[in-house]
Amino acid sequence: MKPRAMVVQAAGSNRDLEAAQALDLAGAQAEIVPLQDLRARCRRLADYHMLVLPGGFSYADALGAGKLLALDLNSDLAEQVRVFVDSGKPVLGICNGFQALLKAGLLAKPSATLTFNHSGHFECRWVTLAPRSRQCIWTRGLTESLYCPVAHGEGNFVAADEATLSELAASGQVALTYARPDGLPADGAYPYNPNGSAADIAGLCNSAGNVLGLMPHPENHLFSYQHPRWTRGESGGLGLRLFQEGVKYAAQF
Repeated sequence: MKPRAMVVQAAGSNRDLEAAQALDLAGAQAEIVPLQDLRARCRRLADYHMLVLPGGFSYADALGAGKLLALDLNSDLAEQVRVFVDSGKPVLGICNGFQALLKAGLLAKPSATLTFNHSGHFECRWVTLAPRSRQCIWTRGLTESLYCPVAHGEGNFVAADEATLSELAASGQVALTYARPDGLPADGAYPYNPNGSAADIAGLCNSAGNVLGLMPHPENHLFSYQHPRWTRGESGGLGLRLFQEGVKYAAQF
């Protein structure tokens, strides 16, 4: 049977359809579930094998990007989410979903956050992503870079100190980093690193490797013709591969 995947739709989510399409193409059975259905217990997270928090502007980014959705994860849905994560089932947060996962404490200590882009403005451009972690179930099978768009104003990953960054790297939690087109590290250089994230961090997983948050949008590069230079004969770096890794892992549950 195909793994059942829940795509949570909060007020302000706007990439839920693309996320569901990516999951379906990867071999899952995706269902878009309004957040209020989870609160009302019309849907149970335990009945699904995968959880995805899509991109958008949940609650219009009131009080900060992803912060109110993070409160939902830590209040009404806390027990459901805890059991789901502890069971080892795969969880993915994209852009606003990444912000929510991080601020809910599901990825790293409170000593790290996502804040305003170093450029001081909204960034909308395509970036190269290098997979870095064999621990993360979403990236462990990726052998080549991904090429995906970013679209955010608060994607700058900041840690309290160098010790936090070293700890994240040593524990295998740095799943994806921004890179140059040739695959070499971005080393903080703009626009390869579009937001100024420390250590070029584009995606972070939890210590168990089943929860991943990333700022770029792999769900917006599912087909070769979506490559921005497709008409010039360029292709490659499909984001679909990340979803395929997650679905493959979810099939065991």
